[in-house]
Amino acid sequence: MLPSIGLFIIKILLLLFILGIIILVHEFGHFIWAKTFGVHIYEFSIGMGPLLHTHKGKKDGINYNIRAIPIGGFVSMAGEVYDSGEVDENNKKIKKDKLMCNKKWWQRLIILVAGVVNNFILAIVILFIYTLIWGGGAITPKVLNVVEDKPAAAAGLKSGDVITNINGYNVSSWDKAQIILYYKNTNEYYTFEVKHTDGTKEEIKIKPEIIKDEETGAESKLFGIQIDAEDTSNVFKSFVYSIRKFNSIISSMVYTIWGLISGKIGLSALSGPVGIYEAVGETINYGINYFLYILAFLSINVGFINILPFPAFDGGHVLFLIIEKIKGSPVNAKIENTCHLIGFILVFLLMIVVTISDIIKLF
Repeated sequence: MLPSIGLFIIKILLLLFILGIIILVHEFGHFIWAKTFGVHIYEFSIGMGPLLHTHKGKKDGINYNIRAIPIGGFVSMAGEVYDSGEVDENNKKIKKDKLMCNKKWWQRLIILVAGVVNNFILAIVILFIYTLIWGGGAITPKVLNVVEDKPAAAAGLKSGDVITNINGYNVSSWDKAQIILYYKNTNEYYTFEVKHTDGTKEEIKIKPEIIKDEETGAESKLFGIQIDAEDTSNVFKSFVYSIRKFNSIISSMVYTIWGLISGKIGLSALSGPVGIYEAVGETINYGINYFLYILAFLSINVGFINILPFPAFDGGHVLFLIIEKIKGSPVNAKIENTCHLIGFILVFLLMIVVTISDIIKLF
């Protein structure tokens, strides 16, 4: 076994590598479409922080940089919010038609959402490759087997049953079912609505067995349910599975956000840097297949979070763009910038709370 310090360093490097790929792919989406539509781009950087190396494109004049901190990258464009009379490196005023804020409405929309689209494409491609090599998992909440002498078997759940509802929440996928089962703050009975193989429906009440980890003291719920894996026996079925799995993960994220807003799900359902670090660290134990799945899952997360219509995210910029389209004129730049600043502060505070929650889970 690796020494704790060595293991910590390897986990950090894995985390930086995964986040680096995801953020770089995201920023490349913004970059390539901004360049396509003729927006003046100051630089496209791999990494953050101090500059290590730069190369200026002979044709496009863009500074392609490598920076010291290997976390993702960024693209810097002229006129991202409004025309402030920006100048290039030769101190010449940038032409108005080269400013992003002066591009056509649909062009700005494409530039803004391109990063999210790239994250989603990356995730689907990885899920497809994963499925081709290792096969698919469960999507439809169809019971393959129930573990003998465990709560589900004792309650009468049977092989072949399809779970359609849990505690009044429609269950469209096993991903969503797991959120209800494991993040819902209750240790009481869960009401399952199931469809039997003969087409009849039945309500079954199951009280989970609470398992306590002797080392950490953390509690988990055991139902004793094994879910049937999807058929991915050929390339077409593998591709269909990757799309369905992508949709299933997105659906579970939508449910989680709604649950947080409505108070039906606690902050324990979220993971911050510590939780992500722990998840990424598990790739050491489970190998390349788990690494690829985590990469796909986090890429979907980054894309989904960024498209939320909240200031500081890409979705927040899209929201202001839609408001501009509706009212026929841009939102006041100072108001928009202030909203994005407030949004950033709120997100930062949320990350602190979630990180504290992650740390508490470890003890």
